Amino acid sequence: MTKTHNVTFIKGDGIGPEVTEATRRIIDASGVRIDWEECMAGAEVFKMGQPTGVPQETIDSLLRNKIALKGPLETPVGFGEKSANVTLRKLFETYANIRPIREFPGVPTPYKGRRIDFVIVRENVEDLYAGDEYMQTPGTAQTLKLITRKGCEKIVRMAFEYARSEGRQTVHCATKANIMKFSEGLMKHTFEDIATEYPDINAQHIIVDNCAHQLVRFPEKFDVIVTTNMNGDILSDLGSGLIGGLGFAPGANLGNDIAIFEAVHGSAPKYAGKNQINPTAVLLSGVMMLRYLHEFQAADRIEQALAVTLEQGHFTRDVKGSEGALSTTDFTHKIIDNLGKTSNFWPKRPHHPLKMPNVSKQPDLVRSPSKVVGFDLFVESSLMAHELGKSLEELVKDSPVKLKMISNRGVKVYPSPGTTPDVVDLWRCRLMATNGDQELSDDQIFKTLDLVRHKHRWMHLEKLSIFGDKLGYSKAQGED
Repeated sequence: MTKTHNVTFIKGDGIGPEVTEATRRIIDASGVRIDWEECMAGAEVFKMGQPTGVPQETIDSLLRNKIALKGPLETPVGFGEKSANVTLRKLFETYANIRPIREFPGVPTPYKGRRIDFVIVRENVEDLYAGDEYMQTPGTAQTLKLITRKGCEKIVRMAFEYARSEGRQTVHCATKANIMKFSEGLMKHTFEDIATEYPDINAQHIIVDNCAHQLVRFPEKFDVIVTTNMNGDILSDLGSGLIGGLGFAPGANLGNDIAIFEAVHGSAPKYAGKNQINPTAVLLSGVMMLRYLHEFQAADRIEQALAVTLEQGHFTRDVKGSEGALSTTDFTHKIIDNLGKTSNFWPKRPHHPLKMPNVSKQPDLVRSPSKVVGFDLFVESSLMAHELGKSLEELVKDSPVKLKMISNRGVKVYPSPGTTPDVVDLWRCRLMATNGDQELSDDQIFKTLDLVRHKHRWMHLEKLSIFGDKLGYSKAQGED
């Protein structure tokens, strides 16, 4: 008698009930014993007045079961506040988004026969997706890109552990560290530090735009790609395009305590109830779930049955078009009929239990002596650069700081570099301690701010720190 697993089952919106039900039927037919606990989330919950789209009953179910299979959820226009999908991921700190990209037999793509088989491991919580946005002026928006050592360490360790669990040999870390040297650079440096603990795996850093370029030219060269949230979002959709579209793109959201398995695609409401949708993406998400539960034999049986079904030329309308395509139900029956058969195209990959990363829960993973040596004051002003610069210099002439420079949209504009870049009404004014070895106190910063605020409207302030012997701030283009 095999173990019975308790799984929270969220059918989802739009096409969700059709593809999740197909997946449930196939998993049940494989012989795995699962007690499916059906719960609600998404559109219907929003309409009931729950602003997050996730009722407490669903939260309690996940806390009990620790694992969920869910369909796509929508955020209807006029209802709710945040995406219910994002709410679930963040509520349970499912910090790792795993997206396998693999060629399928019989599915026509420009890359047919290239044997594409790689996995994108995407950080799933922070970066620009933290959602900290502000309108600094009526015409200038700001989003904070938050990258932490803790977030980088967790996702990097997950990538190496996932590679080991599937017998993969190479992990690429894709960043934009050549431009965002602190935020994306933190991912790069963390990757390089942790790679030394995995000598059995080839670790390589790659600039993310080059990674996209290489994915289009030589996708078969990649094995595992680990990256930050925004980069991963873009690259994983690119990856699904290489193998036939989002109908073949499974996904998993993994945390230390909770795992949520779902397809990459959306709810496609215009196709809801038509019994036409390809369930492969959700089915393979279910296969990932089975491996997470250590049900490796059942996972392999389903994966092989799917491959055999495709080899036999059975497809849904997204692959074959309307003529001769199978319904969702008939496609599901074909897969169930093929359980126990082995694909000639799709060899079995060795799978081992995934070892979840162990990263300290302390808020401060990195400690270093720091000193505040200045601050950037962001000012809203319709003055031109030389007028604002002269005004600020006069205002702070008797204070412990001096105006070093003013930048606009990242480019130094005062003192004038001799060029005339286009400017907007948000200015970054860099004020440094008059004595370079002096540390500025909060009182000194507040007093300087008090001198400025009577004449200029300030928007926000960023302290400029030195950590040990390293600058904790970037320089503007053209700044000394």
